Amino acid sequence: MPRPGRVIVHGRSMVPTYADGDVLLVLWGVPVPLWRVAVVRLPDRPLAVKRVRRHGVTGRWWVEGDAPDASTDSRTLGWLPPDAVCGLVVGRLYRLPPSPGPGGASGQAARDR
Repeated sequence: MPRPGRVIVHGRSMVPTYADGDVLLVLWGVPVPLWRVAVVRLPDRPLAVKRVRRHGVTGRWWVEGDAPDASTDSRTLGWLPPDAVCGLVVGRLYRLPPSPGPGGASGQAARDR
């Protein structure tokens, strides 16, 4: 059964679609179609928001940020394991005001419980 939740975008990897501080509505536990935006687990990194580009015959995923110059994604990391895609981004709920100091790491998504 789908579970709704929220994530907060940190970084610029999904500009212009989503920006730093955007709070996104996510459905956890649902299939994610190609070309849709998803919450993914990157190796040795926090959760991230990326666009699903390909789904391989072995169940692996190829994901990319919309801003290639600001994204750590499959172009750097290669194919991700079958369980890497964990939530479907439905849309932006609102944007938080900018915080002082440097932005977060590219494409991070903090889960808001």
